[in-house]
Amino acid sequence: MMSLAQLRTQLERTFSPLACECAVTGEHSLTIKLYHPVTGQVDLVVSGLNMTRLQTPESIATLLEELRYELESNSLQRPDPVV
Repeated sequence: MMSLAQLRTQLERTFSPLACECAVTGEHSLTIKLYHPVTGQVDLVVSGLNMTRLQTPESIATLLEELRYELESNSLQRPDPVV
């Protein structure tokens, strides 16, 4: 399984120039926040992801694609996209 630090690094690489925060609760529930590092404007927050399901490169790739889709969907509704 990928460590939280490795996941955060992968997310920041994938969604650059956005920064990322990852937090896990005791129930292995992951929250990911993607935000603009200068302004602090939050572009996407996803909660309730099951950390135990993020064990393979394929599952990480699927997560990245889903986050990309959500981020693009959010950007379409924002008048001045940050990304």
